[in-house]
Amino acid sequence: MSSIFGNKIRVSIFGQSHGEKIGCVLDGLPAGEAVDLVALRQFLSRRAPGQAGTTARRETDEPHIVSGLLNGFTCGAPLCVLMDNADARPADYDALKDTPRPGHADYPAHVKYRGFEDIRGGGHFSGRLTAPFCAAGGILMQLLERRGVFIGAHLLSAGGVRDRALDPLFTDRETLLSLRLGFPVLDKAREAQMRALLEETRLEGDSVGGVVECAAIGLPAGLGEPMFGGIENRVAQAVFAIPAVKGLEFGEGFAASVLKGSENNDGYTARDGRPSLLSNHAGGVLGGLSDGAPLLFRAAFKPTPSIRRPQPSVSLSRMEEKTISVQGRHDPCVALRAVPCVEAAVALALADFLL
Repeated sequence: MSSIFGNKIRVSIFGQSHGEKIGCVLDGLPAGEAVDLVALRQFLSRRAPGQAGTTARRETDEPHIVSGLLNGFTCGAPLCVLMDNADARPADYDALKDTPRPGHADYPAHVKYRGFEDIRGGGHFSGRLTAPFCAAGGILMQLLERRGVFIGAHLLSAGGVRDRALDPLFTDRETLLSLRLGFPVLDKAREAQMRALLEETRLEGDSVGGVVECAAIGLPAGLGEPMFGGIENRVAQAVFAIPAVKGLEFGEGFAASVLKGSENNDGYTARDGRPSLLSNHAGGVLGGLSDGAPLLFRAAFKPTPSIRRPQPSVSLSRMEEKTISVQGRHDPCVALRAVPCVEAAVALALADFLL
């Protein structure tokens, strides 16, 4: 099934943007693992709508765990999390049934599902499904941190405003944890500039794209499998489940294509009785296996396709050209709320290797 991810730890995401409930099921979790619901709520709040510079949709995203947890510990049964869609406005999408929105999955979904697709808010294609996605990832992050693996991400760029990048060899756990507090940038001077850009874009009825940079530290060398089971393969599959992701690069990424081998290769030195890397152009992965350096990558997000500015479309019933302006409540830059989603995606992939 397309909405299920993982081999040993399997995660299933279900629901639609304007349905009654959305949720996830985690199967294969080891028994006896504590789940801190306070920490999980804090993690989900970073993705939640209604924040400054995001959509005005109001959802509590309260995780209701209905199975798999007993007295605060996993019990070996599948763990199911439910969330309510309390602030849905399906009427906002009545006119779109016949007019596909540019940049959305409306038209290909209409063809695939023969008109039976749920158009409201994008249905199962919606970014709303990143709420249970983050619930699953947030739980797995707690298990990973007990094993010394920490994940953190920040908004590297929004539109033309750019934050400073992470040091490819940093191992400062506190830096990663600090990104979970407030606006997710390393250089706090960039926050005001990004907020101003997002507000200007919102007032124009338009949107901008962005880039999320993410790192995982504490990974032992040798995780992963060659060919189709590599770290990059599995992380990429999980990250591309986030709507609006259009590009992904590890380490130097595309910039490596203009370097010489002598510039791009990561040399070794002996440190604490074992080989240690002098640089991290590879982003922590060689041959699909973790090499002991921080896992480092960047995910590019397209501009939010739902915008008020007029765009060309067609009437499917009359097959006539039509101009569309998408109303409703939408983010001027989806990359801002996607920061914890990227962290959750990495947790899904790494938990499958580590647990």
